[in-house]
Amino acid sequence: MDKRRRANILGCQVDLLTLEEGIIRIKDLIRRGRPAHILTLNAEIVYQAQTNEELKSIINRADMVTPDGIGIVWGGRQLGYDIRERVTGIDLLYRLCQEAPAQGWKVYLLGSAPGVADESSRRLMSDYPGLHICGNHHGYFSEDDIPALISEIKERAPHILFVSLGAPKQEKWIRKYKEQLGVPVSVGVGGSLDVIAGQKRRAPLWMIRLNLEWLYRLGSEPSRIRRQLALPKFVGLILKSKYTANR
Repeated sequence: MDKRRRANILGCQVDLLTLEEGIIRIKDLIRRGRPAHILTLNAEIVYQAQTNEELKSIINRADMVTPDGIGIVWGGRQLGYDIRERVTGIDLLYRLCQEAPAQGWKVYLLGSAPGVADESSRRLMSDYPGLHICGNHHGYFSEDDIPALISEIKERAPHILFVSLGAPKQEKWIRKYKEQLGVPVSVGVGGSLDVIAGQKRRAPLWMIRLNLEWLYRLGSEPSRIRRQLALPKFVGLILKSKYTANR
């Protein structure tokens, strides 16, 4: 029986944990050694899951689901859950890279355009002395490339695999191949490698603290407007769920 404290947000299970609690959970998963999937969940993916049972199943079968995005935090609180903070993919990546040297963990980076994972590796190893990034590969691979890619990752034997293919592609990819990969922890981190490599900028700290990172990303990437249209629909579903439950 799963005794973890979890929120049910429109049928998607989210762990009620902070970043530091997530790190403790991941340490346990790495010690266990069996392939585990960490999923960082935002409101857009929850909305997509309302009409995509495969995606909802992937979310609910993940070994840990973090509240990535203020929409999830707000939605959970509206439904009566104690979601204390966002646990984003990039914050999880940074914190795990900080912890990795002391734990002896090896890291592999997968995703983004050619050259981005290389540059991300250099920057992360510079920022976190002793960090062992045992390999990286861009995300522009074909189905025919996957067997060789899996063989390479297995040979490098990382403890943590960060997958930056965009959601929900990265979630589906991890779910499909995690047993073949045999990596103790695989984490979907969206566009994090682009930010780390300097291809994109993250919002200023004051906007992050005010939970306005979504607004900064929309302003810097106007093409995201179509994706952001899911947010008011998500809000409507949360309010409907809240007031239906209170009747």
